[in-house]
Amino acid sequence: MQSTKVGIREFRENLADYLESKTPVAITRHGATIGIYVPTKPKPSEADLDALRIAGEKMQQLIAAAGTSENEILADFKKLRRERRMQKT
Repeated sequence: MQSTKVGIREFRENLADYLESKTPVAITRHGATIGIYVPTKPKPSEADLDALRIAGEKMQQLIAAAGTSENEILADFKKLRRERRMQKT
């Protein structure tokens, strides 16, 4: 799926338009992507909700099979993020 790339200032100034967008919007600061806004349907269908539930269950199974926990994954993510930030400075 294609995304639109916009600067943070433009995103903020045209927020109402981007909130109604049908495609994801990559938000950049100084040319680097800092976030992605992914629009959703106003009301998800029952099929979408079922698919999300199934995906969540599969994710829980994968986490359990790996012998880890959500908290450990989150701690690893935060550690890697801190390390990456320190490399940039």
